[in-house]
Amino acid sequence: MNDPLSQKLIDIVRADPGLMHVLRTVRDLGLPDWRLVSGGVYQAVWNARTGRPAGYGIKDYDLAYFDGSDLSYEAEDGVIKRVAAAFDEPFRSQVEVRNQARVHLWFENRFGEPYEPLGSTDEALGRFVAPTFAVGVRLEADDAITVAAPFGLEDVFAMVVRPNPNRPAAKGWARTIESARGRWPELTVVESV
Repeated sequence: MNDPLSQKLIDIVRADPGLMHVLRTVRDLGLPDWRLVSGGVYQAVWNARTGRPAGYGIKDYDLAYFDGSDLSYEAEDGVIKRVAAAFDEPFRSQVEVRNQARVHLWFENRFGEPYEPLGSTDEALGRFVAPTFAVGVRLEADDAITVAAPFGLEDVFAMVVRPNPNRPAAKGWARTIESARGRWPELTVVESV
């Protein structure tokens, strides 16, 4: 994405020491098709928009990668442990790692809805529960930051949360909204698509 909102997002990410620490550390691990996605990214924008300090309200950093060569839990667990070993606290406990190639194996049992296999990390973003949550960034080898946001960034910067129009309403939607509003009361929530 090469638009004004993408550049604003990149500027906000670069100004956030925690985000940049996570991005640099993960880049050096050489994971396949990885992105830092969701909360740690869009919440940085919300903090910038509301004048809150960098890192405010961020509970975790969701690290998505895609490796279809071994779909075993053991392979994913090895990556989780490798990522954890690369960080000191508090980041060791905050960086949550998921192989997007495996999501279809456990999603229905956990969330009660079917989940077709994915072909990439960026494809996963289109299935997130809200367009605002469907954003990911990666620090490239040349220090450029690339952005993936299949629904665009308008909702992120407008602080609007609405359900993903391409999937059923997510279980736990009310809890997710309540948690976000508790930290960012300025949010506008649209309950239907």
